[in-house]
Parts: sequence; structure tokens; C-alpha cells
Amino acid sequence: MIGTLAAVAANVPFFSEKIFFFRAPQSGTKNFFWRLLEMMFLFVLVGGFARFLESRFSPVHEQNWQFYASALALFLVLAWPGFVWRFFWRKPGL
Repeated sequence: MIGTLAAVAANVPFFSEKIFFFRAPQSGTKNFFWRLLEMMFLFVLVGGFARFLESRFSPVHEQNWQFYASALALFLVLAWPGFVWRFFWRKPGL
């Protein structure tokens, strides 16, 4: 369940032109900085949800920085399909 949620959350910034689904940018298109910021926000949000679920069922196991670096790398790999769709396969006018 968390893996599917992470895969969806990693790709969400590439399928919307609104910043955090609320406001359209002044230029009309969202630049890569906003997409990266949204991905980091969603990474923290999914991680917080996973930690909440873990705390509901067992004691929370504290992690070191290596865990978070690996989780971030996995999150970025999960974002690959959205990145390819937005920047490589998307035809103008779609």
C-alpha cells in the first residue's frame, strides 16, 4: 500500500500544471524547480504517513541517514515514468 502510494505521489508533480494543485504559475507552465519542490513535499508526506502507520501497529524503529537517502533514491526512481512522460514523450499541444 505504501509503495503504491509512493509511486503515485512521485508522479503527481509531472501531471499537473498547477503549483500544489492550487495556483497556476504566472508564466503559464510550471518550471522544474516547482516540480522538484512538490516531489520533496510529497516524499516527506508519504514518509510521515508510513511512520504514522508503523506507530499504530508497533514501536517505531529509528533510522539513520542511510535509510532516508535510500528511500529518497527509490522515490526518485519511482518518479521516472512521470518525468519521461512530461519531458520526453509529451507532444506539443497535449
